Amino acid sequence: MRVLMPVPDRDADVTEVAVPWRILTDAGHEVVLATERAATRPAADPRLLTGVLLGQLGAAEEPRRYYQQLTEAPEFTATVSWEDVAVDDFDGLLLPGGHAPGMRQYLGSVALQRQVARFWALGRPVGAICHGVLVLARSRDLATGRSILAGRRTTSLPKYMERTAYFTTAWRLGRYYRTYPAYVEDEVKAALADPGAQFSRGPRTLTRRGTATDDTHAFVVQDGPYLSARWPGDAYLFGRRYLALLDSTTGR
Repeated sequence: MRVLMPVPDRDADVTEVAVPWRILTDAGHEVVLATERAATRPAADPRLLTGVLLGQLGAAEEPRRYYQQLTEAPEFTATVSWEDVAVDDFDGLLLPGGHAPGMRQYLGSVALQRQVARFWALGRPVGAICHGVLVLARSRDLATGRSILAGRRTTSLPKYMERTAYFTTAWRLGRYYRTYPAYVEDEVKAALADPGAQFSRGPRTLTRRGTATDDTHAFVVQDGPYLSARWPGDAYLFGRRYLALLDSTTGR
């Protein structure tokens, strides 16, 4: 099956891109990267590869290794244009996150939002993690004009995580952890018809992450063909649950 993964030219989250890519391709599926302009070679947030602050807060060793493998794969440079791609040629859509300034190209693209709304209308599997949920919150339903998330249960990057990361690092990195003045959670909840019933923050955590072998500290929300997760610490569970969702559409 073919899964479309839009990314910005720079600053996507290493783990949120590389872990689902590795899980899906290991299972035999094809992941096609989409950038604003075709044939762009994207780059993930470099701080996450080297350690954000004093060598801490970056991606773990295994996701960094997966990302290196991705950069050597043919699909890394054979990107398609997110505006021109035929979305109905794909079986699934994955929206990774990231918080550094380069993400605004992707999170704020009206052209991408239109394509996401077209794919959403097909009823095929859609997965979004962390800031990637903002793309859905900003995408308008083709029939109603409301956010396509209006009637869905979801999670996203929780406000307490975003706030803690910002206040912990602002003395050195400024607004690196504040992509927009509004918190991700607040914007996502504003798109929902009943935020109290539809939005889930999940168990509180700041440092403990799910891994390839342990989902104890990971959290996702599934509502029909839509799957969402909070942060890189959910990426392994998110990838596996998305794989199961994708495979269920083939009757495997």
